[in-house]
Amino acid sequence: MKKLSIILILLVMATSIYAQNRYISKTGHIWFYSKTPLETIEAHNNQVATIIDTKNNAIAFDVLQKSFKFERALMEEHFNENYMESDKYPKCTFKGKFSDAQPVDFSTNGVYSTTVEGDMKMHGVSKHIKQPGTVEVKDGKLYVKSKFMVKPEDYGIEIPGLVRDKIANTMQVNVDITYEPIK
Repeated sequence: MKKLSIILILLVMATSIYAQNRYISKTGHIWFYSKTPLETIEAHNNQVATIIDTKNNAIAFDVLQKSFKFERALMEEHFNENYMESDKYPKCTFKGKFSDAQPVDFSTNGVYSTTVEGDMKMHGVSKHIKQPGTVEVKDGKLYVKSKFMVKPEDYGIEIPGLVRDKIANTMQVNVDITYEPIK
């Protein structure tokens, strides 16, 4: 009985220590922006599930395509049905690491410039990407921001000729997420 109690105590302590290295958000904010002389398109998604494991410098995202909200319902419909094929490819994922020579010190308050490198899968196509960003460590929370460009054609997303002049060749993707420690 004593051995079982000791094992249970050690297991609880190990789980607690492991959780201290992980931060999560289920309400992360990602949005994209496209501007041409004919049309400005912007869509926001506030239901991004993401986790950071500070022990391994790892980061992962799951972004449901149908959670992007547009100013006009018709844009949202075209995005999901014609371009992203959201029923066939329901989410975009990213799995990677902070790849800096000088890693982020997740235990010390401050703002750190960083680079994230890994594989982003969207519309059934996986690509290795490397993008800059910042991590702010403040009072036990992490605030991650990034801004980068994505070409729809790189992910097999076809833009019909009829609307090609209304959609930019590259879209600006913005990431602004607050992470809480897993308790």
